[in-house]
Amino acid sequence: MDVAFVIRERLAELGLEQRDLARAAHVTESYVSQLLTGKKAPPAPNRTDIYDRMDRFLKLRPGELARVAELVRIQELKHKLGDRPEPLLPHLRDLILRTGRPEQAKQIRAIIERQSFGELERLVARKLIDVVGLAVDILHLTAKHVEMLSGAIESWDIDLATFRLEIVLRRRVAGERVRRFAFVERDAEPQAGLQKFLADPSLSSTATTYEIEFLTSLRFQGRHPTALYYYRELQNLRDPLHFQGT
Repeated sequence: MDVAFVIRERLAELGLEQRDLARAAHVTESYVSQLLTGKKAPPAPNRTDIYDRMDRFLKLRPGELARVAELVRIQELKHKLGDRPEPLLPHLRDLILRTGRPEQAKQIRAIIERQSFGELERLVARKLIDVVGLAVDILHLTAKHVEMLSGAIESWDIDLATFRLEIVLRRRVAGERVRRFAFVERDAEPQAGLQKFLADPSLSSTATTYEIEFLTSLRFQGRHPTALYYYRELQNLRDPLHFQGT
């Protein structure tokens, strides 16, 4: 977990683009791009007010990005000194480690504790939140939300080779069966049409991170759409006539 990850997540969730963030933060779009790709290191929290402007624009809690930036700085320092990094969300980590399969506890703990909020911890956290049905993203998870998760989750188990994740919920009412959910996370080879779409600026230059992730998630059961299909799908996604109001 770092500043770039938090920003990318929020831009995708809000359907916003880098240029929008640059305008709100009073910086160039090139600066934002370099920040998000790791070409430019995040500024020190006590030497800039850019995080305050970004927090407001991304609808984060005041001081959220500065807190993450400081945590990463401390984590890097501790790593150099050989110390263990502090968890970003201590109560959530405690829940994850406590409800995991006992036989895997040592291995899972070793993986998770290498980073403040690494890939495996994020994966499990997201799925626990989805399964319980909490209408909240990870960055806005409160102690109350973690308490709700604790009351709903009995255990979880993951196959570290395939990332197949099984979650067992507690019995909600007498006689109700414990429900299990299995998830498989795998990297699929991108469709050739999607690759051509992304490589052609005339088709994809205005696509946001959220829109690209949506197009990438589409599955066609053996069929192979063209780059033009993805362009038209992008326009359909943007057309408000195709979606009912909330």
